Amino acid sequence: MVRIKHRYLLVNILYPDPQTSNVRLTAKSGEEVFYTMQFRQPSSEKMDGKILFRMIKDGVAELFGDYGAGKIAGSLQVKYFSQATSTAIVRVSRDHYRLVWSALAFATQLPQPLSQPCVIQVVRVSGTIRKAEEEAIRRARISIRRAQRASKPARTIVGTDGFSKTTDGFRRVQEGEDLNDSMLGGIEDTDGPSVAGEESDGILLS
Repeated sequence: MVRIKHRYLLVNILYPDPQTSNVRLTAKSGEEVFYTMQFRQPSSEKMDGKILFRMIKDGVAELFGDYGAGKIAGSLQVKYFSQATSTAIVRVSRDHYRLVWSALAFATQLPQPLSQPCVIQVVRVSGTIRKAEEEAIRRARISIRRAQRASKPARTIVGTDGFSKTTDGFRRVQEGEDLNDSMLGGIEDTDGPSVAGEESDGILLS
């Protein structure tokens, strides 16, 4: 018997339009609201996994017709959705996950009754849900550090070379934040041998 192998897509939903924001953002006079707070906002209470599922299915059907809709029909499932972080984990068969990825990339608005402008990022593609969960936690920690750093005024110091530098750059290095952690294009893990005790559909990902 052949086991069906899956891919798990870690998805972030961004809301770029401040006119349709789900939260009210405020800042001190003369200061801009930090990027993390501008776009990475909680989703509406009406938004849930069922709406995301319908959005993906309709998007695949629009782009690839009945062929695409049929290919993902048996395996597509929203395993996790958080309104607080606007993060989701979507499962689909390994052979057809790029159809779902394409549909998410082309999405510009949440379906009715929300009709809210959005941008959907696929930030990680994994063969196990555990790897997707670990990546979601890692990104949440980075977002928290960024928000905390933005709330603290950066102090200017003068180095031994005579040039002025801000403590913001030193904090970034001390925290070990990778400049490429945004990963806008997404990261795909590679297949490897399976490990006993890991529910991975026979796939171990680095």
